Amino acid sequence: MPRLDGRRLWFAGIGGAGLSGYALLAHAWGAEVSGWDRAETPYLAQVRAAGIPVAVTTEPGTPPPGAEAVVSSAFAELVPGRSRAEFLAELVSLQPSIVVAGAHGKTTTTAMIAFCLDRLGLDPGFLVGAAVPQLGGNARAGSGWLVVEGDESDGTVALLRPRIGVVTNVDLDHHASFAARAEVEELLEGWLREVPQPLRCDELRPADLELAVPGEHNRRNAACALAALELAGVSRERARPVLADFRGAGRRFEPRGEGGGVRVYDDYGHHPTEVAATIAAARELGAGRVHVLFQPHLPSRTRHLARAFGAALAAADSACVTEIYPAREEQLPGVSGKLIVDALTEERPGMPVGWTPRLADGAALVAGRARPGDAIVTMGAGDVDRAVPLLLARLGA
Repeated sequence: MPRLDGRRLWFAGIGGAGLSGYALLAHAWGAEVSGWDRAETPYLAQVRAAGIPVAVTTEPGTPPPGAEAVVSSAFAELVPGRSRAEFLAELVSLQPSIVVAGAHGKTTTTAMIAFCLDRLGLDPGFLVGAAVPQLGGNARAGSGWLVVEGDESDGTVALLRPRIGVVTNVDLDHHASFAARAEVEELLEGWLREVPQPLRCDELRPADLELAVPGEHNRRNAACALAALELAGVSRERARPVLADFRGAGRRFEPRGEGGGVRVYDDYGHHPTEVAATIAAARELGAGRVHVLFQPHLPSRTRHLARAFGAALAAADSACVTEIYPAREEQLPGVSGKLIVDALTEERPGMPVGWTPRLADGAALVAGRARPGDAIVTMGAGDVDRAVPLLLARLGA
């Protein structure tokens, strides 16, 4: 049943993983939707396919007369309008919802829950922070549960009032928003207290289940998903065989091709915990050697976690580090990807390490080190995935 009939909505930042999904859901629920973004993104294909008009210009767009503006946090200082957090809270209030938050694994856990509900014929809607190939994208309207990836980075999740709330784990990841881990803990605990069916997953044992996605971290994600599904009325006996067929979300240790006997993967990992988990997953698949091309994300995170990144990357057989992808932050004096290189060489003297500020140079160096049977992983939350076609070309794919 349409829930937003008569509404006119314009999304500033409609090409993002978040707002593209909100726009698709609003359109399916009866609103007249349009939007603007500064650059083309992969998510815009699905938006345009739904019949939503999009303008892509370097200068900020303006909403049509009479339209409500919903603004991505990336453009909050440039375009007036309603925040994405406020609009997401409205969407969550309009349908029985499951919201998944936490420092690590929330995208995959959200996708796992939506995938199981979909394959069991329960017609979920979903809003996931990455494309899920088996579900046809990052968002869809449905008549069953609405499964949503929440975000603690800017406090967005505190506004959401789902029936089921899931916290995968707690960690300090966003240093520009939180001064200490205790602040993140307080935010998420406070949110769970407002949720009728709360689920804190830190202490769950990894699922004893053979999955199509490798790694201990994915078995933990699966444990969260199974527990959430049980709260939603889906027994573990029904969910387990379905979950075993889940093959992952975009940029989550995603296989991207092979050349010269070398497998290439792309991963969104941008925190030391995630870097270590991804390298361990590559080892689990039996790669001869693991080579990492890592792009740090955010100057604040790099400054605070350089040593921890060095320790995590030391588990690889070789690593190249590029310059920081600053995203929404300004560059900080004296802070560059070289901090991680220095930490890594101190952590593991003699390890093959490269400081390659340009992605193209990093791709060339990593491809030159790889031999048949090895794996290469591009890793980071910025645009490091642009290096994948360069790697495959050099490997002769």
